Amino acid sequence: MSVLRARLSAILLAACLLFTGQALTAPDRAAAADPGYLMTHFIGEGATGQQIYFSHSTDGLHWNDLNGGGMTLRSTVGTRGVRDPALVRSPGGDKYWIIATDLCIGCGQNWDQAINNGSRNLVVWESTDLVTWSQPWLLNVAGAIPDGRNAWAPEAIWNPATNDYVLYWATNVPLDGKTKHRIFYARTSDFRTITTPQIYIDRPGTQELIDTQIVEVPAGVGNYRYVRASGDGQITLEGSNSILGTWTHLGNLSGIGLTGAQVEGPMWMKFRDRNEWALYLDQYSSGRGYMPVTTTNPSSPGTYQLPASGSYNMGGTKKRHGSILNLTAAEESRVLARWANTPVNGLQSFNFQDRYVRHANFDVRIDQNITGPDAQFRLRPGLADSGTVAFESVNYPGYFLRHSGFDFQLAYNDGTTRFAADATFRKVAGLADSTWSSFQSYNYPDRYIRHYAYELRLDPITTATGRADATFRVTS
Repeated sequence: MSVLRARLSAILLAACLLFTGQALTAPDRAAAADPGYLMTHFIGEGATGQQIYFSHSTDGLHWNDLNGGGMTLRSTVGTRGVRDPALVRSPGGDKYWIIATDLCIGCGQNWDQAINNGSRNLVVWESTDLVTWSQPWLLNVAGAIPDGRNAWAPEAIWNPATNDYVLYWATNVPLDGKTKHRIFYARTSDFRTITTPQIYIDRPGTQELIDTQIVEVPAGVGNYRYVRASGDGQITLEGSNSILGTWTHLGNLSGIGLTGAQVEGPMWMKFRDRNEWALYLDQYSSGRGYMPVTTTNPSSPGTYQLPASGSYNMGGTKKRHGSILNLTAAEESRVLARWANTPVNGLQSFNFQDRYVRHANFDVRIDQNITGPDAQFRLRPGLADSGTVAFESVNYPGYFLRHSGFDFQLAYNDGTTRFAADATFRKVAGLADSTWSSFQSYNYPDRYIRHYAYELRLDPITTATGRADATFRVTS
C-alpha cells in the first residue's frame, strides 16, 4: 500500500504542476512515479573489462554506473572472462539468470582462436533477488553441434507455447560448404540442461550472423507479437507471432544510415511511461559505444529515429553488448542498495605501516607496498546487522573477508546466516591508537581482526602487541 500511495502522490503532483503551467518532461514523470531500468553489460577488453557490470537509469536514456563503475560479478570458470551478458527474469519474477559468452580476449586467447577453437560453453549465474548470485557454472551448448567451434552472444526468452525458455546463441560451424556463424537454439527450463541444439537463423551464402535479440510487443502495436533485430551486414528486423514459428523479413535500418558495418549488439528496451521503444546499438566501428534509436512500432523500419544531440548519456564506462531489464520498485530498491557507489578503500597496518591487508589465492594477509586491486575493498553495510561493516573485494565482487576457524579467507557470499555473521564487524576506535580503527567480530565480540606472522586472524586481544596488530587505518 505504501508503494501505491507514493505513486498516486507522484501522479497528483505531476497533475498539479501541469495545471499551474509547470509541465514536466516525460523522463521526469518516469523518474518521479516509476522505477527505472537495469542494464547488464561488459565494458571492454582484458580480464577486468570482460566481466559483468551493472548500470541504472531512471528514464531509459541517461545511465549511471553502479558499484562505482566496478564489476558486479566476476567469472571464475572457463576462460575467466565474459562478454555479451543477457539478464533473464522468470515469468513469476522469483528467479533471475545471467547468461554470457565464455570469452576473454587478451587473456590467453586471440580472436582467431576464439572464432575457430573457442569455448563451447556459456557462463551462467542464478539469483532469486538480483542481489545475491550463485557461483557461475558452465553450460555446454555447442558441444553437441558437429564441428561447432564456439558459442557467442547468448539470449533467452520465455516461450508460453512450450512453457520453457528458448535459449539462442551464435556458433561458428561448417555446413553446406560454408563455415560461418549461425544462430542456434535449444530449450531449457533451468539453464543447466538443454535440448539438442537446432539451427534457428541462417542467412544465405557466406553472410554471418552473430548478434540477435527478440522483443515481445503488446497487442495493437504492429502486426507481430515478436520482433527480432539481428546484426547480419545490416541491422535486420523480422517479425513473428511465434518464437519458434515462421519469421517475416521486415527490413533494416539502412534508411537512417545504420548498417552492420557501423553498429552491432542490438539491445531492446521498452519505455515504461509511453508506447515507445529504444533499440540500443553499439557503434563499434567508431568506438563510441551504445546509442539508442527509438520507435513507436518495432516492426516498422520507417518509424525508427536517430537520437537528437544531447538526448542521452551512457555514463562513465563504455557499455558493450548486454541487455536491459525494466525494474519493479522492489527490485530497484534492492539493486541500488546492494550496488551503491561505495568508495574503494585499503587497510593499512598500524605497526607495519608499509603493509596492507590483501588477498592472495583467497588467503588474507598483510604484505608490503600492495595497493592494487588485491588490496582494495568496499566497506559495505554489515551483512548481519546495521551499524556494522563488511569488506567486499573490488576485483572479486561478491567475495568478502570472512573468518572460519578464526582464520581469514576471501570467500564468496553464499547468502547464509552463518556467512553473514562471519563476514560482519563493528568498526571501533583503534585499540592502539584511537585515531585509527579496529574491527570487532560480530559473532565473537571478544575477538578482533589482527595480523599474526603477517596472516590475518580473529583473536582475543590482551597485550600491547595484540592491540597494535589489531589496529588499522582505512585509506582511500
